[in-house]
Amino acid sequence: FSSVNATLPAAEKTGRMTLRPDSIVHSVSFDPRTRKATGVHAIDAQTGATRQFRGKVIFLCASALESVRILFNSSTAEFLNGLANSSGELGHNLMDHVKGGGATAIIPGDENRIMRGRRPNGIYVPRFRNLRTKSQFLRGYGYEGGGHREGWERGILETGFGAEFKKSLRQAGPWRFTFAGYGECLPNQANYVELDKEKVDAWGVPVLKIHCAWGQNEYAIRKDMSIAAAEMLSAAGARAIEPFTDDDPPGFSIHEMGTARMGRDPKTSVLNSYNQAHNVKNLFITDGAAMVSSSCVNPSLTYMALTARACDYAVQEMKKGSL
Repeated sequence: FSSVNATLPAAEKTGRMTLRPDSIVHSVSFDPRTRKATGVHAIDAQTGATRQFRGKVIFLCASALESVRILFNSSTAEFLNGLANSSGELGHNLMDHVKGGGATAIIPGDENRIMRGRRPNGIYVPRFRNLRTKSQFLRGYGYEGGGHREGWERGILETGFGAEFKKSLRQAGPWRFTFAGYGECLPNQANYVELDKEKVDAWGVPVLKIHCAWGQNEYAIRKDMSIAAAEMLSAAGARAIEPFTDDDPPGFSIHEMGTARMGRDPKTSVLNSYNQAHNVKNLFITDGAAMVSSSCVNPSLTYMALTARACDYAVQEMKKGSL
């Protein structure tokens, strides 16, 4: 998916979209009398000039980290630690997908087979742990991976098939297959972000200081990824099986989420079930910040679905005069 060739052209066709490139949003403005957000303060990336954009409804969809940074920078006399943060949960429960566990092996046969065109060598195995039988950890993981020629590092497989990698598939030689796990991270209040009081970015906006580490459940998931991958490769007749458990820290999957969690209780959450801030009813946050757990799959389609749902809800509320 790319907004450049999908949603932005669709929005442009309505004739009601104004695109403002090079606009670095610093904060959300808030009217304590009406208890509504009134717009955003932005910095022109090229000139450094500041400007305010006003709106009846404000949607933040800047990423789990950036949306929260904007809210931290929007502090008021009432919300001293970030706008819409009466619960104190803003910035907490930071999550990322657990990766770094799996196995690789040689698959005998077809050494002289040359692959051309569309290659059926990528796979996905959905979560299977803790569905029918209980494991020594909560939740589970899925596998991404596929076949590749011997001699190519698995890291290339995980980060995308580059031109040289694709070229190798058109050469003869042994085949290697790799399972690479992606596991669920549990929400943990001790994993959080806060504004750095000493560092700012290129536009003078305070950056985030990140505090995040895996817990025992995440380490147990990574270990099981390695064991189960090796077992499956063995059952498939592979040889030279090499299980691995790399020490990939949070952030390596770049699937950040959880910092402005949904919830029914305003005392323990930032957003309601429609991604609407409990404290500021015309403010919506529709990126990974809303997630209450990470699941074990790529999350972008979920964010898109949540955004569409929140937009529909906002439109209905505006028609009723509630916003």
